[in-house]
Amino acid sequence: MAPRGSQRVVNKIVAENRKARFNYEIVDTYEAGLVLTGTEVKSLRDGKANIAESYASDEGDEIWLINSHLPEYLQANRFNHEPRRRRKLLLNKREISRLRAGINREGMTLVPLKIYFNEKGRAKLELALAKGKKLHDKRETEKERDWNRQKSRLLKTG
Repeated sequence: MAPRGSQRVVNKIVAENRKARFNYEIVDTYEAGLVLTGTEVKSLRDGKANIAESYASDEGDEIWLINSHLPEYLQANRFNHEPRRRRKLLLNKREISRLRAGINREGMTLVPLKIYFNEKGRAKLELALAKGKKLHDKRETEKERDWNRQKSRLLKTG
């Protein structure tokens, strides 16, 4: 029988926002904790979360994750959670003030990149301070990606 600690998968990514890197220019990233209920954690461990349409908002002295979807945990019956409820993010006051400065002064956006479990088994959110890309920037990104793909094919065939 394996020891209890070895069964854990380190940094298991539960949900990822892949469109964020295409739609936004990432300036800075932060790791934030999530305030979750027990059924939300169990639902996350099933790996069915979705943060593609979610964003973070600065309200008062707190940062909130809005519009993320954690489906209900099927075995929880009446003690279940609401799938699209707002979830509080746990950050230091210094980090919150930096994020607030980026939002207010520079017109940036808070975009969630991924939800994962760290080494201690805690659910964490990778949050990015980002600038929105214009249409020509997106085209440039797509051209660069296609060129890199072609370049790797050419180097393989030699």
